[in-house]
Parts: sequence; C-alpha cells; structure tokens
Amino acid sequence: MMPTTEAILAVLRRLVWESADILRAYARSEQPPFGYPPALSVDNGGEGPVSAADLAVNQHLLDGFRSAFPDAPWTLLSEETAAEQLTAGEPLDAEWLWILDPLDGTKDFLQGTGEYAVHLALVHHQRPVLGVVLQPEREEVWFGLVDEKKAWCETRDGTQRPAQLSSRAQRSDLVLVASRNHRDERLERLLEALALGDTKAIGSVGGKVATILRGETDVYISLSGRSAPKDWDMAAPEAVLLAAGGAFSHADGAPLLYNDGDVRQAGCLIASNGKAQAELCELARACLAEIDPGFVV
Repeated sequence: MMPTTEAILAVLRRLVWESADILRAYARSEQPPFGYPPALSVDNGGEGPVSAADLAVNQHLLDGFRSAFPDAPWTLLSEETAAEQLTAGEPLDAEWLWILDPLDGTKDFLQGTGEYAVHLALVHHQRPVLGVVLQPEREEVWFGLVDEKKAWCETRDGTQRPAQLSSRAQRSDLVLVASRNHRDERLERLLEALALGDTKAIGSVGGKVATILRGETDVYISLSGRSAPKDWDMAAPEAVLLAAGGAFSHADGAPLLYNDGDVRQAGCLIASNGKAQAELCELARACLAEIDPGFVV
C-alpha cells in the first residue's frame, strides 16, 4: 500500500538532514556521522571525497527508504545504482519510481563553492509528483507536491516559507541562472538571441532552480552538447518548480519524461518562472533551427 504523503515527508525530513550532515563532514574533511568511513585521497589509493560522499549518502538514502517503507509499491533508482539497474532502451518495470541523486554539483563540491545539492523525486507514470532539493550549505530543503501545487522551503528547525517566484515577464528583465562549468558556443549564441537581462552563475541544477523559487532569477536553460543531463539531474528540480507554479519543458513545449528507457534528458530544456515560457520556447526553437539545423529540441 502506498504510504501517506505525511508519512513520506516525515521520513524525507529525517533523511535529508542526516544527508546534509554527511556531506558537510566530507566537504570539510571531518569524520562523517553514522559510521561512514572518512574519505581517503585518490593518491593514497582511496576514492576521494566526492566518491566517498556520493557512496555514503547514496547508501544512507537507500537504506533509509527500505527501512522506513519495506512494503511500499515503488522502486528505488539512484545515479550510483543506475549502471547495474538499467538496460539501455528498457524502462524499469515500475509504476512508482524514486529517482535519487546523492550529490548534484560535483565540481562545486570539490571547489568549495557550497553550491551542491541532493535530489529526490517520486515519479509516477514517467512524470514527477513529488520533489525534494536539499542545499546542505544553505541549511535549506525545498519540497514540492506537484498535484497540490504546493512548494515550500524548510530549515532544520522546521521553519517553512513558500516559494516566491518573481513577477518579471519581459524578456529584457528576466534574470538567467547559468552554470560556471558547462557553457559552449551554441548556448552563448542562443542566449544572445534571447536577449535576457542579468545572469547569475550557480552550481547544481537544484541550486539553479532554487534561485528561481526564491525569486532571485527567472530562467534556466539546458542545451545538450557532447553529453546531456540525466533523469536524476532534472526530476526533483522540475517537480519543485512545477509545484511552485513555474514551468519546465523542452523548447517545443513537450514535457520531460522519466524512466522511458533513456536516462538522458537531451535537447533544449527551459525552466522558468512561467511568465514568458511560451515566448522563450518559440524563440529558442527558431534560433536553434538556424544555429544547429536538425537539432532535436
């Protein structure tokens, strides 16, 4: 039987704050809690702080879900288990699927920017219905219930505040949130054509979307190059943004689908406060048809 939303949220709250403590310990080269081993440097034959943090949080989340909900009718998939769970071209046989990313923003974790996150999303029939984005260094976690159109941020003491998307609607006023590490010429040409306003650089897809949820920025664009983001990069941020009343789609307006046999979320993906989503998608399609004819948006 499916657990109640209240029961799920109660377990999620515990697991995300425990995960925050684990990640912050590894980020500071401290002894992690809950018996997880300290990180050894790659030079010393270990896996390094990122791999150690990934693996510890992954185990903590998976063990936590299985212990709390041993009979729940869902399947658990994480970035760390995908290679052994998935067969190319074949969706998992799961009506309900948790998609987890124990550490989104690896470069930022390594660089010490603090802009890394943990993503958890519950997907039903290929679409997210619940999303969680934890930002350990901000001591904040975002929850989103898509069907209820409810999104909010919580701090460790349980204080809550609702999402506050900006009211900016003119393209020239919209603030773009972009990556420091993933930029190429096609994206630069697309952004020039869109003629948006200011730009803010933030790591992690979850961190980027959180700036939209706080009303600090308005638009995030993912344009696939040699690689594409995966299901675990997008599912949780999309869920929270949709729950807050924002928009997240391909440039042709098609929704993102999860567990469809291909974990890549390829194409041109646009997330926004929703005020100018249709205009942004139309312009992006036209621009990409010139920049890269044949590119599947």
